[in-house]
Amino acid sequence: MKKIYFILFTIILSLCAVPALKNNAAAKVYIDIDSPAFQQFPIAICDFNNITEGTQQAHDTGIIIADEIKKYLSLTGIFNILDKRSYLEKMEPGNPEALENIYFPHWSLIGADFLLRGNIMKQGEQIIVDSRLFDVTRGQRLLGKKYISRTGNHKEIAKSIASDILLTLTGDEGEFSTKIAFVSVSKRGVRSDIEMIDYDGTNLKSITNHQSLVMSPRWSPDGASIAFTSFKEVLPKVFIKNLKTGKERKVASFEGLNLCGSFSPDGNKLLLTLSKDGIENIYSLDLKTLKLNRLTHSYSIDVSPAWSPDGRKIAFVSNRGGSPQVYVMDADGNNVRRITFEGNYNTSPAWSPQGNRIAYEGRIAGRYQIFSVDPEGNNLIQLTFDDADNESPSWSPSGRQIAYSSKTAFRSRIKVMNANGLNIRILSETNDILVMPAWSPRFK
Repeated sequence: MKKIYFILFTIILSLCAVPALKNNAAAKVYIDIDSPAFQQFPIAICDFNNITEGTQQAHDTGIIIADEIKKYLSLTGIFNILDKRSYLEKMEPGNPEALENIYFPHWSLIGADFLLRGNIMKQGEQIIVDSRLFDVTRGQRLLGKKYISRTGNHKEIAKSIASDILLTLTGDEGEFSTKIAFVSVSKRGVRSDIEMIDYDGTNLKSITNHQSLVMSPRWSPDGASIAFTSFKEVLPKVFIKNLKTGKERKVASFEGLNLCGSFSPDGNKLLLTLSKDGIENIYSLDLKTLKLNRLTHSYSIDVSPAWSPDGRKIAFVSNRGGSPQVYVMDADGNNVRRITFEGNYNTSPAWSPQGNRIAYEGRIAGRYQIFSVDPEGNNLIQLTFDDADNESPSWSPSGRQIAYSSKTAFRSRIKVMNANGLNIRILSETNDILVMPAWSPRFK
């Protein structure tokens, strides 16, 4: 018990040291990316055709939008974007009828399974994009849709088209509209704050400015608020910040530790770790009445609670078995069972949105790596294998990607990988210390 108590405070002290049209995509799923035999699907994306006579700007916009779509689709790890220099067939500039004038054998010859083409037209201060997705093998159109936006809003149109492509082919719209919050700790360790970045690694913004230590950001289910623990009043207390108004509400300021856990799926409750009764145990806080419900009553230290997507279970970490391990219990605190048995230090559990996997960090060979396991404690999979400390996994809304922190002696990064451990990319890196990523819900 003393060991995990020391570890808990070491964690805290270590911070001191360190616009589109409505989607009408078909429900049919054309590719199964969850298949064990999954391979990236080759897609050809043509520069969008300028059909606005004599407008060079529209021509350039068509190239920019196509390149943005390529960028977003490549981030998913699902597609192999074919080099346009290999294309055997070119669209006739300025001819709107050329959009579906396709000789599919030419595209099959270069290995394309899917083909995206589009027309772009400028009308005053607006651009109209007519996008078409084709199944090359079958010679069929899978998606046809028009997008209207103000001139210059290329990124949002590209996001919408990429999202509709993904929805049409996989049945899920992807993460293009999401953000990842994380904690940035100054090298001198005197302060930390929460920052937020877009899915593609752009648009970095600060969320808090507490001039103190801030930790454990947790998104509300609607994405409107973030809960977190802050030391701005010397002792750790839990706050909720409304991201639209900027207003903060203090919801937990009990004697001792007040550590933030996850929101309930309906957003009405917040899990907490409190030490007000003498030792760290898990509580549920009703956010309307601020009424507490104690869920664990052990003489061990229970921390890091996370609700399952259906609200029926809670994963948490406890040393009741002698070392920090991941446990699962019913939402009322009953039927506690241990689900991790490999290794002597496992923590930071995170439920997949489907509820069929729990990701966590575990220590192996002196390093922290990311693992996932099913809620029964079976089918253990190690996802990271490098020489960094990989910690604090957080699932994307689709359950197909995981964000995590990755630290070496020289660099700190927030990374994203596919749920099978592949397609790792750096989302953000700095000379400061980046920890505790939290993936937002989808924004509309």
